Amino acid sequence: MAANNRRMSGKKGAQVGSGGQRRRGLEGKGPTPPAEMRKGHAKQRAAAAQARRTQGRPQQRRGAGRTSSELVVGRNPVFEALREGVPASTLYVQQFIDSDERVREALQLAAERGGINLMEAPRPELDRMTGGLNHQGLVLQVPPYVYAHPEDLTAAAHDAGEDPLIVALDGVTDPRNLGAVVRSVSAFGGHGVVVPERRAAGMTAGAWKTSAGTAARTPVARATNLTRALEAYKKAGLVVVGLAADGEAELGDLEALDGPVVIVVGSEGKGLSRLVGETCDFRVRIPMPGGAESLNAGVAAGIVLYETARRRA
Repeated sequence: MAANNRRMSGKKGAQVGSGGQRRRGLEGKGPTPPAEMRKGHAKQRAAAAQARRTQGRPQQRRGAGRTSSELVVGRNPVFEALREGVPASTLYVQQFIDSDERVREALQLAAERGGINLMEAPRPELDRMTGGLNHQGLVLQVPPYVYAHPEDLTAAAHDAGEDPLIVALDGVTDPRNLGAVVRSVSAFGGHGVVVPERRAAGMTAGAWKTSAGTAARTPVARATNLTRALEAYKKAGLVVVGLAADGEAELGDLEALDGPVVIVVGSEGKGLSRLVGETCDFRVRIPMPGGAESLNAGVAAGIVLYETARRRA
């Protein structure tokens, strides 16, 4: 009979209990935490963002980015880049190079600045790096430029207790114009420059050189969409002033320059794009008694920045 019972039960040996696992499973994990503490919840993300803001704004925010590294090629360009303070990570020198005055000066500048690696490389390697350009035995590597976010410029102004003064460039593709604008913004107490992410000049070695070192202390922000960046500035209380040859107002009559303002400069040929022009609160012209049709971006921005600084003084 006992044997028959064992066959009917289908179990081998003594039956093992749950060991309390079922009871613990019914206990749960405690009360549900508030939304601000639940990972992935919208309120939790908002609380984390608020905490980051209160702890200080990071140097690079959403939408900010980096350029790719750049090579400056040739003895004179390398020397000038080092003399003008263009950031550099490595100076490549060809093996067995004929050391003339420019080579010696470049090596001396690199050594005096510090933080620049000196690397000796065979000519075929430099040819490969430069794509066959006439490097003359000297190649300077410029590290990627770290762009700010457009909101960082207004934040810096508010932290300093000042009305924001920002220049935005629309369709400016010459890096030298960008460098000249950065230099003017620095000279007249501006808080930075905004450039579009596409079809626009970036902070290349040429822009650094034209800025005469001011790019080290004047941030350049990159906007994915310039029109949306300008609309965000307007919501933050800034007046958007576009420069246009056929502007409705004259520069000397514009009172908006006394307060928080974004000055938008278009390209020398096409001026402001349609959407950017429609986003501006005012379209302003610079009087030119000499009859010139237009000014390049660097000169136009300098004139408006001077007038703004004069009024704020």
